[in-house]
Amino acid sequence: MTFSTLNRVVHRLLLLPLVLLVAGCGAAASAGDRIAVVATTTQVADLARNVGGTHVDVVQILAPNADPHDYELRPHDVQAVADADVVLRSGGEVDAWIGDAIGGSGTHAPVVDLSRGVVLHGDDPHWWQDPRDAMAATGEIEAALARADPAHADAYARAAHAYTARLRRLDGAVAGCLARVPAAARKLVTTHDALGYYARRYGLEVIGAVIPSLSTEAQPSAGDTARLIATIRRTGVKAIFAESSVNPKVEAAVAHETGAKVGAALWADTLGPVGSDGATYVESIASNTDAVADGLSGGTVRCRL
Repeated sequence: MTFSTLNRVVHRLLLLPLVLLVAGCGAAASAGDRIAVVATTTQVADLARNVGGTHVDVVQILAPNADPHDYELRPHDVQAVADADVVLRSGGEVDAWIGDAIGGSGTHAPVVDLSRGVVLHGDDPHWWQDPRDAMAATGEIEAALARADPAHADAYARAAHAYTARLRRLDGAVAGCLARVPAAARKLVTTHDALGYYARRYGLEVIGAVIPSLSTEAQPSAGDTARLIATIRRTGVKAIFAESSVNPKVEAAVAHETGAKVGAALWADTLGPVGSDGATYVESIASNTDAVADGLSGGTVRCRL
């Protein structure tokens, strides 16, 4: 058992009495006639706000710029789940920790795993990096909110329709801009393997990752780093992209060894705080696209979406 795993087990044991206490409290009504929606990740919370509008209170468990892979539940998270009318989760390993709160809170709220409404690629949970999957998730959220709150079903349908149209325009704009990057330069290296859906959608080739894993909890070995350096040199990758939620020191070292540049930070597993260029889902995809186009083209292509 690794130290990280042991630490999570101890944390769960310490949390258990609080979970049991919350489970006996029952659900509380949300403000006014709004329904209480718990969303695990920043991306899911943003989608929920766009669909729910003023008819929902969205409790977002993960803070902006927080890495979901190593999150540990707090007592107030368990309370939020106990009080929820709907629980929305991203699915897969990225928010598996919500299972403890769901199981221990005594909630009777429906739990909607948005990953079940998209076509997953293996064990990769990063489906939101393809805006078409965000459109599918928007539809799942609309249906869940309408079931929980039939009185406002028409409002949810209108909001979901408008937001889906916005995502469709975003998807087309990203595809159009990245098509301007020379095909031979469309080679992607990131912090960890989080951009597979994005790369598949827009014709990029994932050459490698500093952390060769779907989770940032893994650690690169010296051999992993050496192989990545050799691959970058062989394939002529122009830029390496760090992620906003991690320290980019390894990326900088790899770039130094290979002559590649470190591109602008990407929004991979999390959205950013208010005022950042990744504060919303749409802004995060737009920001990532501009960073990728700029880095891979050597500054000749920009995507101001």
